[in-house]
Amino acid sequence: MKLLIVESPGKISKLKSFLGQGWDVQASVGHVRDLPEKEIGVAAPDFRPSYVPTERGRSVLARLAKAVKSADEVYLATDPDREGEAIAWHLKDALNLKNERRVTYAEITEKAVKAAISKPRALDMNLIAAQEARRVLDRLVGYLVPRPLGSLLGGRRPAGRVQSPALRLIVERERDIRNHRVTTHFGVELVFDSTPNISQGWKATWRTKEWLAEGQEFILDMNLATEVAAVRRVVVLSCKDSQTSSAPPAPFTTSTLQQAASNALKLSPKQTMGAAQKLYEAGHITYMRTDSPNLSDEAISEIQEFCRSQGWPVVAKPRSWKIKTGAQEAHEAIRPTHIQVEEAGETDIEKALYDLIRRRTLASQLDDAVFAVRESVLQSETAVNGKFPEFEAKGRTLLKPGWKVVMATDQVDESEEEPENPVPLLQEGGQLAVREGAVTTKKTKPRPRFTEAALVKALENSGIGRPSTYAAILAKIVDHGYVRLEKRVLVPTPEGEAVIEALVGKFAFLEYAFTQDMEGDLDAVAEGNAKYLDAVRKFYGTFERELQAFQNALPTFPCPDCGKPLVHRVRTGPKGYDFWGCSGYPDCRVNFFSKGDKPGRRKEKQDGERPPLSDYKCPDCGKPLVHRVKTGTKGYDFWGCSGYPKCKNVWDDDHGKPTGAH
Repeated sequence: MKLLIVESPGKISKLKSFLGQGWDVQASVGHVRDLPEKEIGVAAPDFRPSYVPTERGRSVLARLAKAVKSADEVYLATDPDREGEAIAWHLKDALNLKNERRVTYAEITEKAVKAAISKPRALDMNLIAAQEARRVLDRLVGYLVPRPLGSLLGGRRPAGRVQSPALRLIVERERDIRNHRVTTHFGVELVFDSTPNISQGWKATWRTKEWLAEGQEFILDMNLATEVAAVRRVVVLSCKDSQTSSAPPAPFTTSTLQQAASNALKLSPKQTMGAAQKLYEAGHITYMRTDSPNLSDEAISEIQEFCRSQGWPVVAKPRSWKIKTGAQEAHEAIRPTHIQVEEAGETDIEKALYDLIRRRTLASQLDDAVFAVRESVLQSETAVNGKFPEFEAKGRTLLKPGWKVVMATDQVDESEEEPENPVPLLQEGGQLAVREGAVTTKKTKPRPRFTEAALVKALENSGIGRPSTYAAILAKIVDHGYVRLEKRVLVPTPEGEAVIEALVGKFAFLEYAFTQDMEGDLDAVAEGNAKYLDAVRKFYGTFERELQAFQNALPTFPCPDCGKPLVHRVRTGPKGYDFWGCSGYPDCRVNFFSKGDKPGRRKEKQDGERPPLSDYKCPDCGKPLVHRVKTGTKGYDFWGCSGYPKCKNVWDDDHGKPTGAH
């Protein structure tokens, strides 16, 4: 019996149908081991991680161990990326595999799977080291920063190596919007009568550049614009015809798929990746985590053959696109495994996403769209303020649709297309009557808040994280209460702004250039050009100094009863609170009302709270005694050791002191 271990249970039935008798297919259900939850699990100087089985992983490993005992050969077919390679290594290590065979495939088709099994390879230790370095760096930040951050701001305050820079992008955009000063400016639009071969009127706009003072961006004088709008006759200075073409967008990468699905289908990155995972597992599309926009030669041939059968204009030379610097997991672009299949997926979301992927794939191998462009320059016959205003009219008409036969626009790039504006053929030197002129009033706008699609693009451009992590980054900053989604835009909460205010300038991992360089270091590890330990130590050297400085700068307020620092405890929401409590809790239960960013008036002791420590000492353990009193039918009045439950000594009360005390 041969055993094939994959990540997702959703792949099992299809793989069994390919492999037939003599094969067992089992799933790891993702990661089976991770760093421990309640301790950091890694420390200087060697930064060797201490892995433990996850809660789900314990039962999975027990099940897989039984399957391994019955197998003659074990194939590890986890996903073809860094995470998949790391999962395969964890399975090898935890199951004590000796002669495992690593196989990868980018599509779940019988041909691809059998080809991969026929050519197994060894585990890629460079990819594994890169994933481990990423996990360790994330743990160092995620474990060590929240505690001092919480002491400063109160409550639980998560922070992350890549989540925090992503949050910073959103917060800084919000501040730009808040600080934006609106400028009202003016333009002019002339409208001309229709001509025999043009069914509607056409327009020309005032060329304002020559009218601007040095350093000025806009026309601010409405009276000037009103005078220009009064122009009623113009002369044609030039009229030129040309052609322009528009190439199709590249096939989808992980990032562009998330952006397009957000814009066109209103899906969150998490929804997009979930639906793509289902399509991949069902064998409908290729692997959905990739940085490459390019297709295999075999796929291009199949796509072009199908396009020709539909009578569509196939590009003469197969298209390819440049892969971005620093790209990883550079498998083939996301495409249908069988281009002839027009509809795939179980749910409406899956079907819509498949259609998006398929149309994008088809368009990539079709001709450019070609437009006829006409540009005219007109000049007023009358002067305004001693100068003759000029106007420009530009229009375009689609001549050859090319790739637009399968999709109208690029869903990733939402820039508006130029209006057609049917400018007629004009004779140079000819005179035209203006039907009407109008002043256009515009106001400068700040850059808009990030949509999820726009943030994904910004993360990619800034080198923050990697496309396979974008959905998780977004989910975390929303779950932490740092950002809320409001009418499809991301708005930082006061808590999110406070976190960025506290961290920026204190930690290098908040700096975009530093984060980008760190990703480059991790890529170098993956490529075998750098060592795990060098990459981690490089980061930690800076991080350790910054963390110590951050902790040293925290304001401290000692507890008046026990001397330990008071901690600001804050929680928002319907069950929220805001107070200062002793860090010695539960031994010391002193609480204070909040007064701004410091403790205010002390809260009165409530029933059930521990009484204050006395000056009397326990003769056995030396800890202070406490006077415990409760009124009512079930009341009591005695002295006990504050070391309870380890020390259970008690004394009766003798007029406000323990029996026998002097």
